[in-house]
Amino acid sequence: MEEKKDGFFERFFGISKNGSTMKIEVLAGVTTFITIAYILILNPQILADPYVIMGDAAMAGKISNGVFIGTCIGAFIGTILCALYAKVPFAQAPGMGLNAFFAYTVVLGMGYSYNEALVIVFISGIFFIVITAVGLREAIIRSIPDAVKLAITPGIGLFITIIGLKNAGLVVSNPSTLVSMVDFAQWRSEDGNMALVCGALVALVGLVVIGVLHAKNVKGSILLGIVAATIVGIPLGVTKLSAFDMNIGAKFADFFEVSFMKMDFGGMFSGKNPVDTFFTVLMLVISFSLVNMFDSIGTLMGAAKQSGMIDKDGEIIHMKEALMSDAISTAAGAMVGTSTVTTVVESSAGIAAGGRTGMTSLVTALLFLASIIFAPIVGIVPGAATAPALIFVGILMLGNIKDVDFSDMTNALPAFCTIVFMPFTYSIANGVAVGLIMYCLIKLFTGKIKDVRVLTAIISIVFVLRYAFMTLG
Repeated sequence: MEEKKDGFFERFFGISKNGSTMKIEVLAGVTTFITIAYILILNPQILADPYVIMGDAAMAGKISNGVFIGTCIGAFIGTILCALYAKVPFAQAPGMGLNAFFAYTVVLGMGYSYNEALVIVFISGIFFIVITAVGLREAIIRSIPDAVKLAITPGIGLFITIIGLKNAGLVVSNPSTLVSMVDFAQWRSEDGNMALVCGALVALVGLVVIGVLHAKNVKGSILLGIVAATIVGIPLGVTKLSAFDMNIGAKFADFFEVSFMKMDFGGMFSGKNPVDTFFTVLMLVISFSLVNMFDSIGTLMGAAKQSGMIDKDGEIIHMKEALMSDAISTAAGAMVGTSTVTTVVESSAGIAAGGRTGMTSLVTALLFLASIIFAPIVGIVPGAATAPALIFVGILMLGNIKDVDFSDMTNALPAFCTIVFMPFTYSIANGVAVGLIMYCLIKLFTGKIKDVRVLTAIISIVFVLRYAFMTLG
């Protein structure tokens, strides 16, 4: 009976053929969703923040409501494409960093409106669709040398670890040392930040639970750890049960008023020098595109290696379909009022939980859609409870560092730069870019320039020009 029940999904996704089961795929999809659900709260806040700073609270409220619905729909579109078209266990959502660039550089810094900035995101999405259709993005992936390629997975491991540590409150900013560990002794001081300490404790509990369950080969260990941390957070005041806002009607009203299909093409050039505006928009599109492209490429390569989705030639299985899903979702995201939608690094949490097929993405996509109605329930899970999932996945991904060749310095240096620049600059794209630049330079000055492909050199030069002439964030 079980075979008959799961027959369609088994045939469509090839679940058992990929070494998985329906139960594992569903748990993995839920795990991915819970790990990335924070974006549903943060993205509306970030995109509305410029209007808060400018003192337009009414518009900020409308944008926040509209972007919330847009984030749910944009993430659903991208993730359902990963599920049904690419058949890969990846999730897509508005990317952190790119949404900050949208809000603080393009809107607040350069004076474009929210609706004008959506035009720039839309154009970059169309650009992605074109270069993916002609195979250029696949060619770029193939041009990445093994020295950098093998370093991407451990680099992403450290990157999501520092995200997890930050979200947990275990690592805090420090003016003297840049970062430091949270002061657990604050509980002894009357003016101590107990909320921060409690959040860090909740995260540590979750991390221990995940580690113990994983060591005992318990399926769904990451999801169970998140649930355990959420429960522990209730008496500590970290998990908030009171913040329910079920006024979905107001969110939909604002969505249709300010976000859905509200890209302001005319406003881009109104009252401005058209030539200057053209080159400014071109610069912004290139900036968005470069960062999004190498963020998504890095995530795809890292997650594909972690999930075993690499064929005998070292190629990512369903690579073109995954890239096209990413491209379409960027354009679609702008149409529903959100910043750049991209493949998210939190997909690794679901893969670590056993997700191997598009069934994982299907579950995640449906949960994104359901979030429109059940947002208050999603909001109950605090960042301190999802943080240990990211930290734990970092452990698993860092294990791939053993594949990096540190015996040859012409490979070791670019690999090292790829790994460390990801967490220390908070960007996957920076890690890949600096790795490629260092690879070309060290091969050039050690007489091994023949090892460098022409496209690799071109990409490196483009990144050098980008760093020299374009500001991002």
